Amino acid sequence: MRKSVMTVLAVLAAAAGFGAITGSITTDQGEQKGTIRWSARDKAYAVKGKNGIEVQVKPSDVVEMSINKPDGYDEAVEQVAKGQGAAAIPALQKIVKDYAHLDWDKAAGRYLAEALIVSGKAADGLRVCEDIIKNDETAAYKGDLAPSYWEALLVLDRRQKLDSSLQKAAKSGDPFSVGAALIKRGDIILKDGKDSNDAATKALVDGYLRVVLMYRDPEIAPKLQPEALYKACKCFEKLGQSGRAESMRAQLKQYADSPWAAK
Repeated sequence: MRKSVMTVLAVLAAAAGFGAITGSITTDQGEQKGTIRWSARDKAYAVKGKNGIEVQVKPSDVVEMSINKPDGYDEAVEQVAKGQGAAAIPALQKIVKDYAHLDWDKAAGRYLAEALIVSGKAADGLRVCEDIIKNDETAAYKGDLAPSYWEALLVLDRRQKLDSSLQKAAKSGDPFSVGAALIKRGDIILKDGKDSNDAATKALVDGYLRVVLMYRDPEIAPKLQPEALYKACKCFEKLGQSGRAESMRAQLKQYADSPWAAK
């Protein structure tokens, strides 16, 4: 079968070492390592090993996939964390495009959407999320992308979609997704209550403090605790409970590398 011009160019580029995405895909038959690309035509992963042979793997056969981190990813994420998201947008856009179906599209998509939202372009951030969700519906309520998707929906007041996604997250059984949904519930309460004292109390009880008290697993805590601690601290400050606010701040110092600790 004749290959399209784009496919030929992609193969030549990979052979030359330009833009090659490397990693491994494990199936019941074993592990395939090498350069990996997604074939939209075949709706399958193509893995090319050192022997030059390319093997196709259907998504339904994938047991585990490990894709090496994209060049420039860490630098772009650091820019977003420092409030320099606008500068990171081009690099994140490229990663999202190049790594479609290859795991890092969701991770980069999260920070791309965040950068766009902070820049006042929530609608663009939502489109980034929705394009990724088209390829994986679970990304709307589970994993890296979900929190930014929820934030875009909240900013744009798309409450029906937001509530539906949060409900699915709560039922997913995935610790990160459940905890992230609790934090977002707190954000919703504060927004609806116009930052009143009653809203701050409810956001603490129904959202932030649940995460602070319940999510202490060393693998999950760094992903959830900093944001929950920071937002709990702000609520306690609003309520005039300086001692409890200081307790939250002291715990937040354990996560010195988190951008929430630098706020």
